[in-house]
Amino acid sequence: MKTTLTLLALVCGCSSALAAVVAYPAPSGEALSSDYEVWAVGKKVDVYGARVLDPPFAGQRYDYGGPYSFANFDLSGAAEVRITSKRSLRDTVVRPASADVKTRFEDDHTLLVSLPGPRKLSLEPDGKKGPLLLFANPMEENPPKPGAPGVIYFGPGVHQAGRIVVTNNQTLYFAGGAVVKGGVLAQGENIRITGRGILDSSDYEWRKGPTPHVVSIRGTNVEVSGITIRGASHWTIVPRDSRNVTVRGVKLCGSRVQNDDGINPCNSQDVLITDCFIRTDDDCVAMKGLELRGPDSNVESVTVENCVLWCDRARIFLLGHESRAPFMRGITLRNLDIIHFTMTAFLFEPGEEMRLEDLTAENIRIHGEGQNELIRLKPVVNQYMRNKVPGYVRDIRFRNLTVSGQPGPYRVQVIGADEKHDVRNVTFDNVVIAGEKLSAQSQRLQTGPHTGGIQFGSTSR
Repeated sequence: MKTTLTLLALVCGCSSALAAVVAYPAPSGEALSSDYEVWAVGKKVDVYGARVLDPPFAGQRYDYGGPYSFANFDLSGAAEVRITSKRSLRDTVVRPASADVKTRFEDDHTLLVSLPGPRKLSLEPDGKKGPLLLFANPMEENPPKPGAPGVIYFGPGVHQAGRIVVTNNQTLYFAGGAVVKGGVLAQGENIRITGRGILDSSDYEWRKGPTPHVVSIRGTNVEVSGITIRGASHWTIVPRDSRNVTVRGVKLCGSRVQNDDGINPCNSQDVLITDCFIRTDDDCVAMKGLELRGPDSNVESVTVENCVLWCDRARIFLLGHESRAPFMRGITLRNLDIIHFTMTAFLFEPGEEMRLEDLTAENIRIHGEGQNELIRLKPVVNQYMRNKVPGYVRDIRFRNLTVSGQPGPYRVQVIGADEKHDVRNVTFDNVVIAGEKLSAQSQRLQTGPHTGGIQFGSTSR
């Protein structure tokens, strides 16, 4: 059962504001985090735990920082959140920095965070070691009722659901306080998967969940919104051969296994990924043209916006691997915060004659930790390909991209494969890396043969 608290609160050093908070008590039998306690405007918010690096992946060289915590509540207006821990919170860093929150300390173990409104945050007392992911969601509007026509309803409690099938004109609803252990197969038209509950895959062994992916989509007009997905056992949300798919306000608490890609649009068009928090071991967002089945095989018109992204081992964006579609095009990546990454953040490596073209990445803020490589645009042949020929890269724009944090190489590679499979028309406009604007003279920039039309604002190379 949800509880609501409405009151006047002083926040952000501003005048009084009306704050409404909805918290959802955790179900009986759910083992909660012992690291943190959270109150939003005086209302207790239960804190869940998430695992990292289950066997056989435990003990590998990547530093995941151990198990971590997350908490959800709904918020209207500005609010103050009180966080306590047995650990010292004095050195806590709040990411992303763009969230515009204010913090103050009551003592070493009590942190007060003033939120201007809904936010998705990582609170890090000691870097990646056991952070608290704090999800202040917008208020839920018009949730479906149990027993309503076309509604599959999971109320508060722990549910051993296994394989959940959703089809034409149905809504799958996870109420706040529900922990649903299973996977979802969405097939058909006009499907919604929504709520404030948790879809939990953390009891399944690597690649042994009840569905091909935690949320497998093959359909048209499909929306996934509001839910939290914990402990993916393989790829997490996968629209495949689909049209008009929206993923909105979803929180992915992963990094339990390898190959837990966050959201992978495959052979799909008109996909919107917005206002999400994604933490994964593998790629946060990977776009793939897995099969060639005719004119609808392209990956096309995909937008990723207003998201917070964290990848422990692989890439933030991977485009081009495992792709046999003719085109991957019309891609927009905008207003994003990358708070942690390891490998190349933007890896664009088309093969099998696929044309990767018309992509804009803009207004992106990156927290750097000294990584070797930031961007790679390079047609390739690799082990994932059936037809062992490279692809093409055309008309790529990076605009207003900033890397701050620790110094490091942060290399930018633009390299063609051969005279035919080249890279053309790439623009870097106000790309600032560790305080240095990328230019034709930058030591970070590596350009190889079979490239052309590389621009830095109005300057060509």
